[in-house]
Amino acid sequence: MVRTDADHPGRPAEKRDHMAVAAHIRMLLPALSQGEQAVALWLLERGNLTSGPKIGEVAEALGVSEAMVVKVSRRLGYGGFKELRAELLAYYSHLKVELDEELSQEDSISQIVRKVFATERSALEEVESILDIDAIAEASRILIKARQRDLYGVGGSATVCADASHKFLRIGIRSSVFSDAHLIAMSASLLEKGDAAIVVSHSGESKDVILGAEIARRSGAKVITITNSIASTLARNSDVVLCAPAKEAPLMGQNAAARIAQLAILDTMFICLAREDYQTAERNLNKVLSSVAVYSTADRGRTERRGTPRAEKSPPDGVSPARETAREKG
Repeated sequence: MVRTDADHPGRPAEKRDHMAVAAHIRMLLPALSQGEQAVALWLLERGNLTSGPKIGEVAEALGVSEAMVVKVSRRLGYGGFKELRAELLAYYSHLKVELDEELSQEDSISQIVRKVFATERSALEEVESILDIDAIAEASRILIKARQRDLYGVGGSATVCADASHKFLRIGIRSSVFSDAHLIAMSASLLEKGDAAIVVSHSGESKDVILGAEIARRSGAKVITITNSIASTLARNSDVVLCAPAKEAPLMGQNAAARIAQLAILDTMFICLAREDYQTAERNLNKVLSSVAVYSTADRGRTERRGTPRAEKSPPDGVSPARETAREKG
């Protein structure tokens, strides 16, 4: 298994920028107990830290001991509460929008546009800041060498898989997408050593894809997972884990912003695959684009032959209507 932060969930990266702090905490939440999660979520709320509270004040506000606050800070990979507080304050000082007040019923259309785009930009920046480059490289290596590539996802994750498969096909990399539980299990059972499965699940707890990952690994295939948390059940049943944690926002939930990050991760892998043999990728892309262009032209021709009126065209600049008609007749 690729050694990522998943192997040391409580240890932050040696060089983490400010945008990585919140994403790192959200990524580790499922690994904490319910009481520890309550402390971590309270600390993530921007308004709770603006006054720079001391550890005693935090413990009193949460109704827990100071030892519990220190324990959570250390489980998240920090030396203590002061270090974690400083990192979170730096993170919030870099935000361009109040994420906790992102959307409300009273917002104007212009405010909605600004806030939605700001939320998704922030999600991309946070995921980029924690993305494991070695894991991306390993996932790309597995996919380029794979004999068969399956993509598993249910619900909204299925659309992410379909988008990735479409991109892969454009450069000549064939893959199959499965979103039905039975088909996922059937396909996974037929994978072999040298094959690969990409599994997308925000929660990492969807039983349909977890079963698919388990079967695929038993069959000898490598499993690449894109999920919210390294502590999820799906992550524990994978060979390579790529995390795309996202903050839940009013009305949008977590999945909306996470979906953008998942697509960006798969776009990155697509470019990495194309880079492995750029000339072949470019040649295949040209073939695909030409085939689609021919199909579209032929389809228009069939439509016209069935009697659908052709739209009137304005003559090109400098060409008289009579000369244009003559051309058409010729």
